Amino acid sequence: MAMRRTTRRRLTRGVMYAVFLAVVVAVVLATDWARVQNQFLRVDIAREQFPQIITIALKNTIVFTVVSFVGGVVLGVVMALMKLSSVPPYRWFATAYIELFRGLPALLTIFAMAYVIPIALGVQVPGGQVGAGLVGLILVASAYMAEVIRAGIEAVPKGQAEAARSLGMSPARTMLSVVLPQGFRIIIPPMTNEFVLLLKDTSLLFIAGSTVFTKELTTFARDGLSVNSNGTTLVMAAMLYLLITIPLTRLVAVLERKLAKTR
Repeated sequence: MAMRRTTRRRLTRGVMYAVFLAVVVAVVLATDWARVQNQFLRVDIAREQFPQIITIALKNTIVFTVVSFVGGVVLGVVMALMKLSSVPPYRWFATAYIELFRGLPALLTIFAMAYVIPIALGVQVPGGQVGAGLVGLILVASAYMAEVIRAGIEAVPKGQAEAARSLGMSPARTMLSVVLPQGFRIIIPPMTNEFVLLLKDTSLLFIAGSTVFTKELTTFARDGLSVNSNGTTLVMAAMLYLLITIPLTRLVAVLERKLAKTR
């Protein structure tokens, strides 16, 4: 007698659970936990890093992320509007800008802002090397955000703009008062993802150089590794990153579900 489909499904699922559990048990038994604790979970080293890892590294990471995000949003809106413009040179410039900074690695862009531009043009970015690094992050972030914002604008029903124009609003006022607010409501989830990506990309600012008081989490953890020859600080930094990114990614999932229900 042939096995019923539901029975086969349950049997397959049981086998998958058993295999997963066996792999977990094998990894747990094979791991040298004493060595892991000694190399990555030293309480004495962790105690030495407080409160600097919070008051300096974590604070700087959040500040750099917020500054880069706000700058990226402002510049991204400008680039998105230029790409949607009816004036060809604006569209060409915005397209070239977006393709350039989406195509270049963020690390190279930060390096260029910190070293290449000052040498080539003799221009110093305000804020020193950290300021130059933030400018690089803003340029990269704005290129990605511009495409997200453009998609949000184009997702707003055309009738909304037509209704606003019929009420006597100018094209600029229609865009700022009617289209952009609705477009931003649509793109909240992907923009939150961009914030999470920026949070992690602040680790690239090390290429621009830093001082004791401008270190972000990754640089702080790397220096701790160099000083102590121990990975405890890296684990601490990873836990602090997760403390921020996991709630944000969960927030994105909640927002996506709510937006799906309202459509």
